[in-house]
Amino acid sequence: MEGQNELDMMKTGRIIQSLSGFYDIQNESGQIERTRARGEFRKSKQKPLVGDFVDYESQNDEGLIWKIHPRHNALVRPPVANIDLAVIITAAKEPNFANNLLDRQLVALEAAQIVPLIYFTKTDLLTNDEYEDFKLIQQNYQNIGYEVILPAPHQQDVAFNQLKEQLQHKVAVFMGQTGAGKSTLLNHLSPELGLETGEVSKALSRGKHTTRKVKLIPVESALIGDTPGFSSYEVFDFSVDELDDYFPEFVAVRQNCQFRGCLHLNEPHCAVKSAVEIGTIVQSRYNNYKSFYDLIKSQKPKYKKQK
Repeated sequence: MEGQNELDMMKTGRIIQSLSGFYDIQNESGQIERTRARGEFRKSKQKPLVGDFVDYESQNDEGLIWKIHPRHNALVRPPVANIDLAVIITAAKEPNFANNLLDRQLVALEAAQIVPLIYFTKTDLLTNDEYEDFKLIQQNYQNIGYEVILPAPHQQDVAFNQLKEQLQHKVAVFMGQTGAGKSTLLNHLSPELGLETGEVSKALSRGKHTTRKVKLIPVESALIGDTPGFSSYEVFDFSVDELDDYFPEFVAVRQNCQFRGCLHLNEPHCAVKSAVEIGTIVQSRYNNYKSFYDLIKSQKPKYKKQK
């Protein structure tokens, strides 16, 4: 009977916050309940993540998580699971646009099986000619298949509304280099979200022993990860043989390479290099592929252990 009572009390919900070993779960009726993870998770080296769907048992003071449902995807930093969208905040100016950094972020998201959305900020600082150049950049990434929002200099609200439309009913994380305007955009989405982000960032800067908190905050119909930053793209945690898997335009033509397992570097009759020559693959993307290839080859084995 005791086992039956436990089953009767079992609920399913999504973890929306983790803090000091506690997990706040939003159940199917919208209620939020505080839980801890059962000790068995530690023994099996499993750890619940914000964004996880879990089965849990309600108790008076705090419940217990019994089961973690299979994840669609997950990130290590920030530790969030089941992400529908990652918004890459990319400055057009101040700091100047760096296609290498953008491509690095895109590759990391492809590897994590997370859909990216590129959002350009500070377009109001561009000259007319510079803005036309960015329209070409936008088109290049859209041709690959990426969603790109490039605000017209005097129509920032139109682009912002496009972003809000893309966020509807999704779990999203935001990533971007320092100074790209991520905090400003988050503040614009939700004053509560911006405040929380600032508080966490300040707390983290005080030292490594500061309590880490990860939270999903509702913004209209979306849930947005409130995290101090996204750094999963700093190191590539896969082999060079996998790299071209994460360039969608390479995947589209590589079956036409003469050699199976072609690395698209020095091999003859390479369909990827041919596509670069005729302009159907952008030169900068190919240059960054070669740069990332060299980076992965030079990485020390210890990086492979950080998974």
